[in-house]
Amino acid sequence: MMEYLKSFWVNEEAVGVVEIILVLVVLISLVLIFKEQLTAIVQNIFKKISSQSSSV
Repeated sequence: MMEYLKSFWVNEEAVGVVEIILVLVVLISLVLIFKEQLTAIVQNIFKKISSQSSSV
């Protein structure tokens, strides 16, 4: 059992997977926290795009 834990600790592939999972959790959390603000920003951007495209 100790050999397995040592090999798991040394194995860098497992660390990479954990890092990717942590980054994804942080990104999803930020999106959920700032969902309303992000939605408002995107809507404003699309409004500006549509209003400026009609003038072209």
